[in-house]
Amino acid sequence: MAASAHVSSVRSLYKRILVLHRFLPIDLRALGDQYVKDEFRRHKGASAEEAKGFMSEWKNYKDTLQTQVLESAGGQKRSVKFGANLSDGTLGSFQEDQIGQLYELMLESTKSSRQFDIQEDGK
Repeated sequence: MAASAHVSSVRSLYKRILVLHRFLPIDLRALGDQYVKDEFRRHKGASAEEAKGFMSEWKNYKDTLQTQVLESAGGQKRSVKFGANLSDGTLGSFQEDQIGQLYELMLESTKSSRQFDIQEDGK
C-alpha cells in the first residue's frame, strides 16, 4: 500500500512540474522538460533514503516555480526571473557528479544559440 502511495505522489509531482513548465519561455521549457524527464527516469530505482531527498528537492523546485509563475501571471513584476540562486551550503553538499551536471545545465541554459530551433505554436 505504501509503495502505491509513493508512486502516486511521484507521478503527481512529475506532472505538476511539467504543467508549470508550460509557463516558462519556450527554450527554458524544452530544456526543463527534458531535464525533469531524465532525472525522474534516472532515479526510478533509487533507495528509500535517496528517494526522500530527491522528492524533497523537487517539491522545493515545484514550490519555487509555482510562486514565480503566479507572480508572472499576476503582473506583480515587470519581468519575472525564473529560478533561484543556490547557497554556498547547498553547493557544498553536492557530490562531484552533481556539480558537473549543474555546470552543464548552466552552460546549456545560457547558450546564445540553442540546440533546438523551437517555435511557439502559431508562429
